[in-house]
This record gives sequence, structure tokens and C-alpha cells, in this order.
Amino acid sequence: MAKTGVVLMNMGGPDSLDAVQPFLYNLFSDHNIIRIPRPVQKPVAWLISQIRAKKTQDYYKLMGGKSPQKEQTLEQAKALQEELGEDYKVVVAMRYWHPFTEEAVEELLKEGVERIILLPLYPHYSKTTTGSSFQEFDRIYREKGLTIPVERINSYHDHPLFIKAWTEKIKQELGDNYADYYFLFSAHSLPQKVIQEGDPYQKQVEETVRLIMEHFPGVKHSLAYQSKVSPVKWLEPFTDEEIVRLGREGIKKLSVIPVSFVSEHSETLYELDKMYKELAEESGIEDYKRIGTLRTNRYFIQALKELVLKA
Repeated sequence: MAKTGVVLMNMGGPDSLDAVQPFLYNLFSDHNIIRIPRPVQKPVAWLISQIRAKKTQDYYKLMGGKSPQKEQTLEQAKALQEELGEDYKVVVAMRYWHPFTEEAVEELLKEGVERIILLPLYPHYSKTTTGSSFQEFDRIYREKGLTIPVERINSYHDHPLFIKAWTEKIKQELGDNYADYYFLFSAHSLPQKVIQEGDPYQKQVEETVRLIMEHFPGVKHSLAYQSKVSPVKWLEPFTDEEIVRLGREGIKKLSVIPVSFVSEHSETLYELDKMYKELAEESGIEDYKRIGTLRTNRYFIQALKELVLKA
């Protein structure tokens, strides 16, 4: 029987069109994501989710009717399980849709684990992502009155194997002519206020980009942010505005690298592959290549294994 439980934590996504509205409700109910006064957060979250559900369903219809994140995260869990062996039990805990954190904890309790390692699939720490997932775990841990020792892996934005995974992925997909492309790194944006309060996310993303680019000397690049969801000021420049700027400056070959994502979902499959690709074409960019997420890349899984073994 496994002695150590490993909880792979991710955001999750709707697994059907009917799940879109409740998924959005769970997302907007999280005070770490949207800072609505707590007494009215849930009613406002319900209202926002009702308003946005129809449009969001249209996105998911173009993606096959659901998010692929659950299946891809389960594939990552399987790959990591094979690397770690029988002394470990790897489970998946999604923050906003099944399998929820409570389901993952129940699975580990049935296994009788003596220790738990929390391993977010967010390479860069933010209290809006990793912090929120940890909070949800802590809530369940307290409710169940658990006393099992818990280790937390906060981030791995500069892990050599994480950097190697991206380096290999880029070279693999662009081939020997990678230097012909302008590299546009795209990360999920955050409210500027979160960064001003000391969140390390932006600095960690910038460090990841710097380390990756050490392997591509002379290649022009920039970093932008996508997926703003509220009217407050968010991290800039925005990815769509950066694409327009690059087109205006005469860039013809553009490679977009989703540096903060390790699996596919609406931000990559809809925003990057459809909206921004069309925008690039309209902006005069002739060759638009979006690099795939790391998923079960061998170096990425090895990085996760090292993180667990060192926890």
C-alpha cells in the first residue's frame, strides 16, 4: 500500500456543456479570483455565471463540447505514477470542477497514506491559483480533522528540467529554423493589485522566460498576458495587443508559447488557436505557430518526479 499521497492540483474545466454554468459559478465564487465583498460574492457569482454561460458554451462547442484538461491531467498523473512507483499514490484535485479536492482526499484516505505532498500544476506561484488550491485543501483537511503530515511545493518556475522541457518542445515544433520566428510568450494575466500586494507570479514568469531564452541566443522575444476577466487593471501588455504591435512592425513569422500552461484548455484552444490566430492573420503575420503545452513531456514529468522526491 502506498505510503505517500501526491495531489496534482489544477484549475479544472467543464466536462460537458451543461457543466459550463456551474463551473463558472465555482470560479467566480472564489474570493482569490474575483474580489467581490464576501456577503454578496455567491449571489453575484451566480449572476455572472448565468450571463456568461451561453457565450462560454459557444467557445466549448468549438473545442468539442468540453475542456480536455481533466483527461490530460489524468494522463500526467498516470505518467508520474509510473515514474514514482508503488510507494506513492498520485491523485488529481481540480479546484472548480470534478474531480474536486475533496474527492482526491477521500481517495488518499482509502489508500491509507501516511504523508501527503501537494503538487500544483501551476509552475508559477500565485495566491489566485496555487494559493487558492492550498486553501481549499486546508479547508477539507480541517473539516475531516486530519493529522497526516503535509508537504507543499509552491513553484518550480526555474527548475532545470521544466526549462529543458520547454526548450525541447519549442525546438521540436519549430524545427531547425526556429531562429526565423519571433517568440511571443503568453501567460495568464492577473490583476495588477495582486502583484502590488507581493504576489511573486510576474517575477517568476519573467524568470522562466529569461531561462528559456538562454537556449535561444539572438532570437527576438517578448512576454504578454491573456485572459483578463474583470474590469480592474490587469498585467500588461495583453497578448492580443502585442500581436497587433508585432504585425504592425513587420513580423511575419510568429511563435506563441503558452509559458504558464501545462495542459490545454480554453485559453490555448480557443483564445490562442482561434481568436489570436485570426488576429495575427489580420495583422499581416503570415506564419503563426502556437507551441503545444507540456502535458506528458518526458522532461516535465521528470521535473515533477524530482519535486516529489525532494519534498
